[in-house]
Parts: sequence; structure tokens; C-alpha cells
Amino acid sequence: MRHRAHSFLLVVAAAAPAALGQGVEHTPPPTPAIAAATEVGPLGRRLAAARSGDVIEVGPGIYRERLRIGKPVTLVARPGAVLDGGGTTDIVEITAPGVTLRGFTIRNTGINLDRENAGIRVLAPRATIEDNVLEDILFGIDLREAPDSIVRRNTIGGKALDIARRGDGLRLWRSDRTVVEGNVIHNGRDAIVWYSKGVVVRGNVARQSRYGLHLMFSDGVTITDNEFTGNSVGIYLMYSTGVRIEGNRLLRNRGPSGYGIGLKETDQYSVRDNLIAGNRAGVYIDGSPFTDRMPGEFTGNTIACNDAGMIFLPSARGNELTGNNFIDNIDQVTVAGRGSLEANRFWKGDRGNYWSDYTGYDRNGDGIGDFVHESQTLFENLMEREPSLRLFLFSPAQQAVEFVGRALPAVRPEPKFTDEVPLMRPVPITAGGAGTGHATGRLAAGGAGLLALAGIVLAFGRSGVPREGVTS
Repeated sequence: MRHRAHSFLLVVAAAAPAALGQGVEHTPPPTPAIAAATEVGPLGRRLAAARSGDVIEVGPGIYRERLRIGKPVTLVARPGAVLDGGGTTDIVEITAPGVTLRGFTIRNTGINLDRENAGIRVLAPRATIEDNVLEDILFGIDLREAPDSIVRRNTIGGKALDIARRGDGLRLWRSDRTVVEGNVIHNGRDAIVWYSKGVVVRGNVARQSRYGLHLMFSDGVTITDNEFTGNSVGIYLMYSTGVRIEGNRLLRNRGPSGYGIGLKETDQYSVRDNLIAGNRAGVYIDGSPFTDRMPGEFTGNTIACNDAGMIFLPSARGNELTGNNFIDNIDQVTVAGRGSLEANRFWKGDRGNYWSDYTGYDRNGDGIGDFVHESQTLFENLMEREPSLRLFLFSPAQQAVEFVGRALPAVRPEPKFTDEVPLMRPVPITAGGAGTGHATGRLAAGGAGLLALAGIVLAFGRSGVPREGVTS
């Protein structure tokens, strides 16, 4: 029932995007039923005796207690300190502002989705949750009306359940200005940010989940230097404004949706310097931007080896793409449904994008192709009308169709888009950072190899083209 009510909320919001963010109140997540607490143990007694501001060091051992922290204290675990929920309940609940919880292994919550059994639930501002390991949990770290909090360097692993029965690894509800940094989230459902402004999400890894990061009704959010790998969807934005997505790696997200980045009725966004590779769809755009205050900005991204580089719904208008690499996507750019891309621009001034399938040349050596790049392959056009033709990709049948399209101009489709000033060389890949350790090095090496291969193919393909003043 909870999920059906939530779906109804999304339908209502989609019907009236102009009203978003205008002070309308929304129903909060359901308050979980309070499970009977276990008998107060040694940690509970130490908390009862503590004063505000105390630092409580917890020695090694397995503590089978449900902790309620109602004072602004700091709990610091020594190696080997484990909080075990016994598979029946929540484990830590924080109700006082200014609490710090650091260094614990927290494991074995209950599995009741109605009660939303959580490893750590925060119900007060300015919490610091850092350096904890959460194992075998339903919901991981759940912040509700906990602004100005910090969630840093935690490892959050879900239960071995079907993905529909898992809880969210991380959830923020009305928790403005929270910093989510350096965490690893795996085998959960979603990491979700609801109705929270000014949140910073940086240097995290999310893998083997449904949504690596899901924003709804959250404005002014910054998403930088994260890695979202092997999820159903990497990043999905809904009904949010002023979001910056920069320097992230979105790799092999191939679930039923399979988007690296998805945007639905999002406004005033910037997508810069991301590596988006191996997804079913690199970028999916639906109704975004939904006002004309600012173009949707895509700059410096490498969109490579996806089934579709970018999918636009006809409702997507006002996007501006410059200085991006489109490398070896099966479909570089496609329109889902009837419509065109006329309301979106693929160049600005003298700067367009790099296209690995560009067939023109650069006679004067200024780095800009001498002919426009038009996407008008006949086989792509036929696939958009009849998706089952994808079965013939890379086959002689595809080559025969393309031969007919080149030989008989009358059957060529109208171009889906035009890049007036295509780049002759790919722009550098800059996505990367210290937040993901050895994975970043491997990705950087892979990206460098991809660019090197593109450069070799480019040089070979252009070697027979005469330049100004040069005879062959």
C-alpha cells in the first residue's frame, strides 16, 4: 500500500510540474512501528549515565542492543565493536541534535519493509555518521528532518533479498545541506534524496543496486566525483532544479531502464566532464529542462559504447551540447517516439562535439570538420520505427541497408540533428578523483586507451585526405 501511494504522488506531480517547489507540503515517509527494545545492555546504561558533550569509547565485542541516543554525545568504536540487531529490529535511533557515531560494525536488522527496519535512523539535525560498516541491513542510513548532517566513509551493504524486497541503502528526507561523502553502497535498493536542498554528494561508490542515486524534489544539489556501476540506473533526477553533475563515472548500468543519467522534468542543470560508458542508454531526457530560464548544459562528457548514447523524448527542449565525445555508441543520439530534436542544439559558436562516426575531414587543420555532421543513417531510422530490427545490428543486412541509403538519396531519412562544427579530435576525459581508489586508476587507464584507439583510427582514416597546399 505504501508503494502504491507513493506512485500516486509521482503521477500527481508529473501532471503539474510548474507548481513544484512552491511551498506545497508532501506526505513524509511512514513512521515505522516501534519494535520492542531489547533489554537495556551495557551501552544503553552508559548512554543513560552520560552528559551532553561526552565522548563514549566502546570496546570490542558484540552488543545485542537497540540503541536510542537522546543526548548530544559522541560514540566512538574501537576495532571489533559490533552492534547486532538479531534479525528482528532497528539498531540505532538518534533523536538528539549534534550526535556523532563513528567506527562501528552494524549488522543484522529485521526484514520488515512496513517497519522499515534500519541500521541507523537519524531524526535530529547535525548528526555525523562516519567510518561505520553496515552489513546485512534492510535500510541502511535513514535521515529524516536531519539537516546539516554528515554521512562520510561508511560502507553500506544490503541483505541477500530480491531487489524489490530490499530497503534503501541511504535515504534523506527534508535534510537540507547534508554532505554525503566517500561512502560505498552496494546490493541495496536505492540511495534517495527527497525534498532536500543544498545537498552535496561526492566521492561515493554505488554498485549492484536499483538506483545508484535518485533525486526527487531536491534543489541545488551537487553530485561530483562519484562512481555508479552495475546498477539498473546510475543517477535519476525527478522534479528538481539547479542540479550540478560533474566528474562522475557511470558505467555498465544495464537494468530494465539502464540509464547512466536520467532526467525527468528537471530544470537549470549542468552535466559536465562525466564518463558515461557501457550503459543501455548513456543519457535519457524527458521534459527537461521544463522552463526556459537556462539551457540544459552538457559539456565535456565522454559518452561511449552505450547501446544509445542519448535518448531524447519529444518533450525534451532547450538542451545545449558542446565539447562532448560520442564514441562508438550503437545509436549516438535517438528520439523515442514521434518528434525531432530541433529544439535542442548540438553546437554553440565555433564549438560542436566529437563524433566517432563523422565521415568528413579537416582540410585546413583547424580542428573543426569542414562539413556538418548529420545523423541520418537509414538503418537507425528503421530501428526507431521497428525495434526488433536490432537483431540485425552489425550484420550484412545492416551494411546492405546503409549501402542503399547512400546510393539512393531519395530513401534517406531527414537528419535527426545537425552539428555544424564537429570536432576532429576527442576532448580529454577528466572524470576521476581520489574518492574511488584503485577503481579510478583503472577507469582512467581505460579512458586513455579508448581515446588513444580513437586517435589511431582517426589518423588512419584521414591519412589519405589531401590538405591545403599538399599534393597526394
